[in-house]
Amino acid sequence: MKRLADLLAALVGLALFMPLWLVLAFLIRLDSSGPVLFRQVRVGRNGQEFVLLKFRSMRTETPNLSTAELRATRLEPYTGLGKWLRRTSLDELPQLWNVLRGEMSLVGPRPALPSQTALNLGRKKNGIDALRPGITGWAQINGRDDLTDEEKLSRDTEYLIRQSLFLDGSIIGRTIATIFTGKGNK
Repeated sequence: MKRLADLLAALVGLALFMPLWLVLAFLIRLDSSGPVLFRQVRVGRNGQEFVLLKFRSMRTETPNLSTAELRATRLEPYTGLGKWLRRTSLDELPQLWNVLRGEMSLVGPRPALPSQTALNLGRKKNGIDALRPGITGWAQINGRDDLTDEEKLSRDTEYLIRQSLFLDGSIIGRTIATIFTGKGNK
C-alpha cells in the first residue's frame, strides 16, 4: 500500500511541480556555472547504493561531505540561490524521480552518505536499512540537521517501530510546516 501511495504522489508531484522545475533550472543556470542537478551516491534500502538527485545548491568545487562535515570545515559552499533552495527544501524536488524508480519513499529515514559509517552500521544493526529511505522522515521533523547521528538513529528506530500510513501522513504535514519555518535546516 505504501509503495502505491508513493507512486501516485510522485506522479502527481512531478506533474504539478514541472513548471516550477523549469523556472528553478533556469535560475540555477543564471546563478552559477555547473549542472542544474546534483547527483550524489547515497546508501539506500538493504545497504544498496543509489544516485540521489537534487537541484544543485552548492558550488561545483564543494567537497562531497555531509552537512555536519561541511559545517566543521567552515566553508561557505552555497550559491546565492542555493541558500534559498536549501531553506525552502525545494532542492529536494528531483527526488520524486528517485521515488518513481523505487529507490526512495516519500517518508522514511533520510539516505546517508557511504562515508557516514556509524549511522549506516547502526541502521543495519537496528533493521532500519530494510526501509526505503525517504525524502522526509521522523528525524527531519524532529530536529533535521540539528541532530547528531545517534539522535538520528534513535528517531529512525522509533519510526521503524511506529510506521504506518497515518504516521506518514502526519510526517508529510509536519514537513510542510517545517519547510515554512526553516527550523533545523542548515
